Amino acid sequence: MGFTDKAKNKVEEMSGAAKERIGDMTDNERMRAEGATEQSEARARKAGENMKDAGRNARDAFTK
Repeated sequence: MGFTDKAKNKVEEMSGAAKERIGDMTDNERMRAEGATEQSEARARKAGENMKDAGRNARDAFTK
């Protein structure tokens, strides 16, 4: 995973956390849900990228 992908995922995860907290403070269920969704999507993307990296590392270990 490239640096820019990691940065984008982290920004989206942090943005989601902020939205969720603001939703908690204002009792805005919609904003709370949007924040939780953004965090989940960013974490899922991160997990997918980590799996790709692991696959590449395993492939490289066998080809060397």
